[in-house]
Amino acid sequence: MGTISLEHIDNLFWLGRYTERVYTTLRLYFESYDAMIDLMGEEYKTFCERIDIPDIYGSADEFKARYPFDTGDPNSVISNMTRAYDNSIIMREILGSEALSYIQMAIYDIQVAKKSESPLISLQEVIDHILAFWGIMDDEVDNPQVRNVIKAGKRIERIDLYARLNMGGAEILRELKRLAPRVEQSGMRYHKEYLDEIEELAKADKVDYYRIVSLIENLIIMSV
Repeated sequence: MGTISLEHIDNLFWLGRYTERVYTTLRLYFESYDAMIDLMGEEYKTFCERIDIPDIYGSADEFKARYPFDTGDPNSVISNMTRAYDNSIIMREILGSEALSYIQMAIYDIQVAKKSESPLISLQEVIDHILAFWGIMDDEVDNPQVRNVIKAGKRIERIDLYARLNMGGAEILRELKRLAPRVEQSGMRYHKEYLDEIEELAKADKVDYYRIVSLIENLIIMSV
């Protein structure tokens, strides 16, 4: 694994997963936001079910107030973004200050959104800064293993979420093709046979999403 320690590989892997988690769940939150208003607030329950988090909110208003902003909610946007930051700050010397700044700006965007009468505008900037962070990896990070570990974590999280969301076999196959070379070049130990099984499951007429989640969550051997 070159000069990157197992501990740092784990940090990079989870940095990829947490940034993807915020990116995808925020996009879904935007899609659900108007429906939460139009359908008398019941849509938030569907949102929780789709991303497999407990409904601890009780109402749409409470959900809109807490899900993006509540640091005490482990499933909130801010909690996941903070975990991304915690992993990125450890890797400051490898990632560089510019890359780290995009993670910091994403957290700032969430804090601004919490105080705003139009929170979706600032929350959109969270997505923009995550995209900028991913982009700077290719421009500024010279070590290919660093890029591959982050992007492997990103794709694993996306497949996990897509399976939980029952997005369809075609979408999962598309992400799987992107994941395979990243995880192979990352230096992480993994179960290749799990990738093969996920491919077969995604091609099936009736996709076993539960099995895909189980396989993708246990794909990497060395990370916890």
